[in-house]
Amino acid sequence: MKFMINWDVHPDKRVEVMQTWAGMTAEQRADLGPGLRMIGRWHNLAEYTGVLIVEANDAMALSTYLGQWNPYMDLDVAPVLDDEETAAAGRTLLESMAVMG
Repeated sequence: MKFMINWDVHPDKRVEVMQTWAGMTAEQRADLGPGLRMIGRWHNLAEYTGVLIVEANDAMALSTYLGQWNPYMDLDVAPVLDDEETAAAGRTLLESMAVMG
């Protein structure tokens, strides 16, 4: 499954988070842990917010990764679908609505 994680760094943790983040290597930043694959991550540095799209086959692995950052920021997590998955789900939904209607 794919998940969209939006973050908002707590104002009193911004310097600490930036020091940690800037001190990490590219490999460390990309390593989310076993069972997780980063699709992409984007930052809004002016507001200390951003979004991560991750593929996870293990809810515990995702929770463990996010738990490392949770003390420093608010995290919103939602399952998401790509274009093809959404189209397929839409067809299924429309078919079930036609049967009901």
